[in-house]
Amino acid sequence: MHIGRNISRLRSFRGMKQGDVAKSLKMTQQNYSLIENSEDVSDAVLKKIAAILDYDVEFIKQVPDVPYVYSNNQQGGNVVNYEINPMNKIIQLYESLLASERQKVALLEAQLKEKKGEK
Repeated sequence: MHIGRNISRLRSFRGMKQGDVAKSLKMTQQNYSLIENSEDVSDAVLKKIAAILDYDVEFIKQVPDVPYVYSNNQQGGNVVNYEINPMNKIIQLYESLLASERQKVALLEAQLKEKKGEK
């Protein structure tokens, strides 16, 4: 997991520039850029950035790798266009639901065996 890349994506999603975050951290934009280019970021720095971007530290660490494209809009800001395959999301949802149902069935079967053993 590339923490700096995750920070960069979330910062862009918030519509913030590197200079904005750098100013809040009391550092130069160039030094902040090094953070976003780093695979690992110290917990202390990550905690400060998370507070500035208003995200949970664990969320920043776990941002999934999703294909995305940056494009400039007329106002000069970045727009993040996510290319999400909806079929993959549907499959993930059904797999999760199926796993949950299997757990319920196993629990009910165990309870049924207990009841049969008592009689």
